[in-house]
Amino acid sequence: MRTFSIIPLLAVLFLAGCGGNETRDEGPGAEELYNEANRALNAQNYPQAIRLYRSLAVRFPFGRHAEQAMLDMAYAQFKGGQNDAAIESLDRFLRTYPTHPNVDYAWYLKGLVNYDETMNFLRKMLPGRASDRDQQAAHQAFRDFQELIRRHPDSRYVADARQRMVFLRNIMAEYEIQVGEYYERRKAWVAALSRARYVIENYPGAPATIDALKLMARSYEKLDMPELATDTRRVLEESYADLMDSEKREGLLSRLWPFD
Repeated sequence: MRTFSIIPLLAVLFLAGCGGNETRDEGPGAEELYNEANRALNAQNYPQAIRLYRSLAVRFPFGRHAEQAMLDMAYAQFKGGQNDAAIESLDRFLRTYPTHPNVDYAWYLKGLVNYDETMNFLRKMLPGRASDRDQQAAHQAFRDFQELIRRHPDSRYVADARQRMVFLRNIMAEYEIQVGEYYERRKAWVAALSRARYVIENYPGAPATIDALKLMARSYEKLDMPELATDTRRVLEESYADLMDSEKREGLLSRLWPFD
């Protein structure tokens, strides 16, 4: 009787052992999967890299590769043109691993993703109109880089972030001028004047300051305020005399990006 009762127990243990071996043999381990994802990333096969990083995160959510895999997946999404997905991955990474050794890179990469959206805005801005959504990306990129500098002032990404912030500031100022000139064409002189003032007050030193003063002077004239128009033109001539001639001014991109 005791012999027969032992047989079912042995059978259960045997099957459990077999099941455990099947689980271990289901696919590559975490390190192998991570290396395979990196190879796909280096080969610029971004869809494959994203799939492998996501698979690693699902199968080994608490392994030593899971944290870096989430960050690498965000980069692959960015390079693959999936900016919204990259931002989502980076936000999740920043919430989940706020003390990760590479968290400064996460902030920097988030800024780059929004910066890329801003460059798309710039390409559209040159021949035509820009949308508010595009401008929001510029503001968000500026805040991301600002947060990187605030949290990690010694990061190796700070120098590049500062340069990009200057460029973004110039872009945002240029956008405000476009909006102001749109109001001017609609003969909404007060709104145009308001935009010009906003540029001067919030983006001092930006190349768009010259255009802001010109727009301000024209708006004052249309509003029948000749004295203020004269004063504005005097400031323009005294402060920017060498740049008044449009033929002598650098191209738009050169002015917006004042770095070698």
